[in-house]
Amino acid sequence: MPTSALDGQDAIAIPAATAGVAVCDRSAWGRIRVTDADRIRFLHNQSTNDLQSLKPGQGCDSVMLTSTARTIDLVTAYVLDDAVLLLVSPSRREYLIQWLDRYIFFADQVQLSDVTDETATFSLIGPESDAVVKKLGAGAIIGQPHGNHLLLDGNIIIAVGSGLAEPGYTLVLPVSEKEKVWQQILELGAVELSDRAWEHLRILQGRPAPDAELTDDYNPLEVGLWQTISFNKGCYIGQETIARLNTYKGVRQYLWGIRLNNPVEIGDTIKIGDEKVGKLTSLTTTPDGYFGLGYIKSKAGGVGLKVQVGNAEGEVVPVPFVSHEYP
Repeated sequence: MPTSALDGQDAIAIPAATAGVAVCDRSAWGRIRVTDADRIRFLHNQSTNDLQSLKPGQGCDSVMLTSTARTIDLVTAYVLDDAVLLLVSPSRREYLIQWLDRYIFFADQVQLSDVTDETATFSLIGPESDAVVKKLGAGAIIGQPHGNHLLLDGNIIIAVGSGLAEPGYTLVLPVSEKEKVWQQILELGAVELSDRAWEHLRILQGRPAPDAELTDDYNPLEVGLWQTISFNKGCYIGQETIARLNTYKGVRQYLWGIRLNNPVEIGDTIKIGDEKVGKLTSLTTTPDGYFGLGYIKSKAGGVGLKVQVGNAEGEVVPVPFVSHEYP
């Protein structure tokens, strides 16, 4: 069934996330703390981005892959003075702890801790989030690159990046501070955005999610997560496949947005006439109809392509979170 997120409070929050400022409680997302001397080298070797180039106070998005470069999760890594904090999707928290632990060998000085229950995460979303961050006392972070962060009051991480394509910030804080900081943010003018509204926005903006766009069927080049991939960092899990796909232009399908005029089912085949060209992976309702995400064969075309999905007519459109060329 499609996500419907345009009623009640969400009808106020969704416009606020694009034109004002909204706040979403993302505490259900997983938080994994990686410590000890080899922590950065270890994570550098387990994911697509160049973590070894980062200094404390910096961060990045990175993709965890299988050995054949299939996507497990899109994570955000924050490099602290004594640890790396990973923000991971809710459905991948336990899996990633086990998966990472499998690659810690006897001589590796790496410790993994699941700190999800003792912490909370909020995302400020929208162009007016700068004003909220400034009033919180973290104005020094405004204008810095994605993933950069600072510590507020010694225990609250405020990082650049909303988790969506909209501008904003992500806060990670002790669970004991959660209610106080949440109320403070609301009093500063942010509008509460529900989990359902987050899902609506992530589909409209094309942020891929596990069990939908991030599965064993797809690699990060097909998803369009070029910004998370370093092509000169050396070996990591799945690196050989990624390098080969890039070198030989071997990407056979891409993730796109699709405007639809009728409701359809997630998993429906995308067609041009009688030819099957892809599959729908996510769906939400909009004031103008329906909007989906789906993978479409690269040879079929891209933006502007007219397709059929179930009983609906559709048009392929770009989504801002992903790109299909190296930036």
